Amino acid sequence: MSNVASQQIAVIGAGLMGAGIAQVSAQAGHQVVLRDVTEAALQRGMDGIRASYEKFVSKGKLTADQAEAALGRITTTTDLGAVATADIVVEAVFEQLEVKEAVFRELDKLAKDGAVLASNTSAIPITRIAAATARPESVVGVHFFSPVPLMKLVELVRGYKTSDATLATARAFAEGVGKEVVVVNRDVAGFVTTRLITALVVEAAKLYESGVASAEDIDTACRLGFGHPMGPLQTADLTGVDILLHAARNIYAETQDEKFAAPEIMARMVTAGDLGRKSGQGFYPYK
Repeated sequence: MSNVASQQIAVIGAGLMGAGIAQVSAQAGHQVVLRDVTEAALQRGMDGIRASYEKFVSKGKLTADQAEAALGRITTTTDLGAVATADIVVEAVFEQLEVKEAVFRELDKLAKDGAVLASNTSAIPITRIAAATARPESVVGVHFFSPVPLMKLVELVRGYKTSDATLATARAFAEGVGKEVVVVNRDVAGFVTTRLITALVVEAAKLYESGVASAEDIDTACRLGFGHPMGPLQTADLTGVDILLHAARNIYAETQDEKFAAPEIMARMVTAGDLGRKSGQGFYPYK
């Protein structure tokens, strides 16, 4: 458990990212409310959290009592009004500006004064999300990486009007749940990490689509030539081809930079449901 004082954390969205953020927050000693629009989504999120805690217990990284206590700090709800008592609200919904704007308009009405409103977006400029509120100084990017319980990095993104106090609170929260922080001081689409990986995935997908090399050989070249632990097409499958396609489109829309223009094969894969590991088929097949 973290030495940081316990806070009230609200996580909006019980998908893989939201559930992971709720998990590490509760494990660090915070009281967490996990909100989604359906009970079924919340159940799937909690099932994933329980399974993850069980793995940590089996590997000796948590005791059974610690896992049970952490689970006891998580409550679930379909009521967005539950954010009213939260010190920090972390949005982790679908990676589309209109969806996030709608959430932040509601958070602006419901969250208490002084609450930090954080977005887990990987590519959408924080300034655009913050513009949906009357308190842009309280909005900050807190970009976790998947799987949240295992990945150490959090990318903090300062919007055009994000205050120093908001950034400091977000940093203390991220470090308190065991993450290492990098700060993005200029709010460009894709920030640092998504910009880099998207450019690499897009180029790798273009090489694959045009028959220059197989997916396996492209990934092997990056692993052995550059020391990457995972090749770009394997990364796309792990992250989700749909997620990276959305990221590429968001960055391209903002920059008009051709290196972020996703090739047709990525759009066809998403249309066909070949999203990567989560669907059983991406650039590679999965059982």
